[in-house]
Amino acid sequence: MGGDAHNRTMPVSTDYPKLAAGPVGKQIHSIYQSRLRQFTDGGQYREQGLLGKLNEATVSGSDWIKLSVYSPPNLSRPTFKDATSHEFKATEVGNWFGPSWSTHWFKVHLTVPKHMVDKQHLEFEWDANCEGMIWTKDGDVVHGLTGGGERTQWVLPKEFRDGKEHLFYVEIACNGMFGNAPGGDSIQPPDPNRYFQLHTVNITAVNLEARGLYFDFWEIGDAAREFPGESWEAHEAQQVANRIMDAFIAGGGSQKSIVEGRKIAREYLGDVNSHKVYESDKEAIVTGIGYCHIDTCWLWPFAETKRKVARSWSNQCDLIDRYPELRFCCSQAQQYKWLEQYYPSTFDRVKKKVKEGTFQPIGGSWVEHDTNLPGGESLVRQFLYGQRYFESRFGQRCKTFWLPDTFGYSTQLPQVCRISGMTRFLTQKLSWNNINNFPHTTFNWVALDNSQVICHMPPCETYTAEANFGDVKRSVSQHKSLDQDKTSLLVFGKGDGGGGPTWQHLEKLRRCRGMADKTGLLPRIKLGDSADDFFDRLEKKVEQGTELVTWYGELYFELHRGTYTTQANNKRNNRRSEIMLRDIEYLATLATIKNDFGKTSSYKYPKKDIDDMWENVLLCQFHDCLPGSSIEMCYDDSDEIYEKVFTTGEKLLADALAELGFDHDIKADSKLAALNTLPWSRTEIIKLPSIASLPSYGLAHGQGLSPMEIRPLASPYSAHTASIKQTKPDVFELRNSQYVVEVSKGAITSLYDIAADRELIPKGSKAAQLVIYDDKPLYWQAWDVEVYHLQSREELEPSKVIISEDSPHRVSLEIETKISDKSWIKTTVSLPAVVGNVPSSIEIDAEIEWQETMKFLKVEFPVDIVNTEASYETQFGIVRRPTHYNTTWDMAKFEVCCHKWADLSEATYGVSILNDSKYGFAVAGNVMRLSLLRAPKAPDAHADMGRHHTRYAIFPHAGGLTEATVRKAFELNNPLRIVGHKQSTNTDPSRLNSFHIHGAPNLILDTIKRGEDDEDVSRGELPVKKGQSVILRIYDALGGKSRGVLTWGGLKVKSVWKVNALEDEIEKLSVGMVEVEGKETKGAKLDVRAFEVATFKLVL
Repeated sequence: MGGDAHNRTMPVSTDYPKLAAGPVGKQIHSIYQSRLRQFTDGGQYREQGLLGKLNEATVSGSDWIKLSVYSPPNLSRPTFKDATSHEFKATEVGNWFGPSWSTHWFKVHLTVPKHMVDKQHLEFEWDANCEGMIWTKDGDVVHGLTGGGERTQWVLPKEFRDGKEHLFYVEIACNGMFGNAPGGDSIQPPDPNRYFQLHTVNITAVNLEARGLYFDFWEIGDAAREFPGESWEAHEAQQVANRIMDAFIAGGGSQKSIVEGRKIAREYLGDVNSHKVYESDKEAIVTGIGYCHIDTCWLWPFAETKRKVARSWSNQCDLIDRYPELRFCCSQAQQYKWLEQYYPSTFDRVKKKVKEGTFQPIGGSWVEHDTNLPGGESLVRQFLYGQRYFESRFGQRCKTFWLPDTFGYSTQLPQVCRISGMTRFLTQKLSWNNINNFPHTTFNWVALDNSQVICHMPPCETYTAEANFGDVKRSVSQHKSLDQDKTSLLVFGKGDGGGGPTWQHLEKLRRCRGMADKTGLLPRIKLGDSADDFFDRLEKKVEQGTELVTWYGELYFELHRGTYTTQANNKRNNRRSEIMLRDIEYLATLATIKNDFGKTSSYKYPKKDIDDMWENVLLCQFHDCLPGSSIEMCYDDSDEIYEKVFTTGEKLLADALAELGFDHDIKADSKLAALNTLPWSRTEIIKLPSIASLPSYGLAHGQGLSPMEIRPLASPYSAHTASIKQTKPDVFELRNSQYVVEVSKGAITSLYDIAADRELIPKGSKAAQLVIYDDKPLYWQAWDVEVYHLQSREELEPSKVIISEDSPHRVSLEIETKISDKSWIKTTVSLPAVVGNVPSSIEIDAEIEWQETMKFLKVEFPVDIVNTEASYETQFGIVRRPTHYNTTWDMAKFEVCCHKWADLSEATYGVSILNDSKYGFAVAGNVMRLSLLRAPKAPDAHADMGRHHTRYAIFPHAGGLTEATVRKAFELNNPLRIVGHKQSTNTDPSRLNSFHIHGAPNLILDTIKRGEDDEDVSRGELPVKKGQSVILRIYDALGGKSRGVLTWGGLKVKSVWKVNALEDEIEKLSVGMVEVEGKETKGAKLDVRAFEVATFKLVL
């Protein structure tokens, strides 16, 4: 056995000692690991370790740095030109500046001392514990400062080494990176009286070798601590780190010992002194992307964000020059526009970097907006305005939608992305879920219409990674889609309050890459590629057969559910402004058609005013503004912004109506008309203006998108009247020809459908019942409502119920309810008379005085309907969600977002709840619950305090959910506008009634506007297109593939094109004679997929 092995002679080492030199013990792993902290610790061994060697020399004081200050009054933020024109007064280090939100400008006269002139690397250090910005004497921003030890150094220009005095300015803002919250809890309301001490102003000569060793040691120490304990790589890291310390001690901390330490580090890291570390041909699976998340408002007002942008982006331009591997991306066209307006020289630097490919505009949207609450057209306009800005300024559109921090993602977003030129999407917010763990990292996200985008959620689960060893490691260890693709993005940089990547981040990542190449085990990271490069590779893999998993429908965020309700006034203004803009664009389009595009009158499509309105509305849809999670100053700002929108909007409406032959202001002799801006016929009893000769009510009837004739109702119309009576103490009966409503003690105890012979309220239940809950989430007050709040339900009992209106046209019951000593609610339950067979609803108007603390007000509607799913309106469609708590995924949706309606239906009958300004809803079993108001105290101590008005309605319907609910909700939100006909008008009524879709009642003609680049509309940002066009946006509201016919009345239409949301032509439609309701007319046949958003361009 063993063959001829016994014939071999083995070589014997002649150097191996025969005798033991002495005992050598096994290293105690934990002790030698703990020892590592001594080397870079700021404690008792600081001067014996590496920290004491980082700087070669430091000087301060007025011999080298002379300071003077100008403090602008009234918390103003003056421009450079204004600030520097004032008198500056001498000041010094140690002085305090404030209060919160004030600005102070410092004039700095700096002289580099002779003994430092030849040092390798000089930095100016400034720390006042608050944000700041360094300006050249010529008024250019060169650097941003964070304060509090973060981003406090500016590399001095070489020309400062001439021994002469040099002038520059520092502008400080008296707020930290996260505003001015007291006591370290950043979401508490800001302290208005914070003061900041200027404690450090130095010139420092940096020992670059010592700084390099500091980062070498940091990453090797992390490897020793964070690599698996059984791996040789972890043990090797610990040995290398201890050897570095031993060499430093042996050399007495000399420069030679520091150089020796770096040499030892190279055994583990390789050469990490430049960007060339990334140039090896080994495959990298993690792509590092620099990013700077700047909340457009949050714990600071909009005005401060403008400065945060300049601070952050000037730093990034500087970093790109120093670290060529950095690829930096930034979203939000609004922030680029602010930079262009207020900091043009910095914008020019950014523009240059964009051209070079190192600074990447990304996202395609106007701001990083909320996606639950804005209407469908707002989602489209976020991209229309964002993409047009990026294309006009940088010559490129964005391909990747970038939204890392928004509170859930609407089900139609993939479709809106695709029609706006984007095929991929990045977020990470679902990693914050507090119930279920989202199961994917890289996947296809599919919309209601089956459109899809590639979605990637960085496995590091943050958009503000500190670029640590652990961040790179987690980019694989937390990757949930490794079966399909192993690559990932690491998004790093200071964020929320701005900042972006730092030089420290880039030094750390160089070492992570060096370690991966030299030693292994750590995932290999690559810098130098853009986010689009990463997604391009993913798309290529899919084209070549990689099958990514799919996720259909909304990306529901299992946290921050309170944001559907907080700051109710802000949400009401959003809804109101969206509706107003729709009407303005429609009427202005008709007005330009009427005057033959400026040939017969001076009226022009008010493109600039419309753009300004839209940009303001889109700005307020930012993901901390519209959801209600910002400080009070932000809502003071948004109130002003909306007031401006409404003032402009009323003027634009008046101008368009005047051009169309109507009076906005009704006079005693005006011939009245009701303007219907919805695309279907309406017949309604409406309240008439208080003019002496008129009765209280009139009957309006007419076609869609047209002025409707009004017939004053001096007596009951037909036999269909409404009635009200008291049947018992505290019991009232309201009746029309469709329903009998019984109200007992202020709540609806019976709702009987006469035609269906069906009772809708379960026995013993109460609909329109106001309920209040204790509302104390785990931490995020304005953001969250937790499931346990449901256990604190308390019914509110009315104090007074009276008949407030008893006419044949409408009957009403007024109910007063005391909530507390300071809060009350007055609800008016009304039932209108029925006209013909037009379906009616039970309408409720609520006026609320709200002065509560951490309470949640809702209204309940228990109904005799059974279904395991309820339907909710979302943008351009419907979301169906469970009414049960079978699984934790079901239970997590205990509070959800809806728009104008929610519906619970069986096959034979259903009930819809409509609203005019609310977004929070829940259906649990058979109880439908509309959320009305919350009362959080952080970050706005006065959120929602004050007077509120809202309307909601119960809309029962025979059969399942149909277009009747969709239309009724639109009508509640779009009350008929009463206008006067001008006496001498030649308005052709058919002009107002041009556009119609026939044969498909599920198709909604949602938007009518002019083409963005028409020659009489364009503002010149992009190439002008000859001629005139009208853009029509249509969507299927119910989820059924449809064929409709589009007609345009007497308009002369040359051609019809299907276009995308950016108005690029996709496909020419055939135009010809079509049969509509037995008549031949010009039109085009439309095929629309289920839940498709389809846009058409009519060339006139």
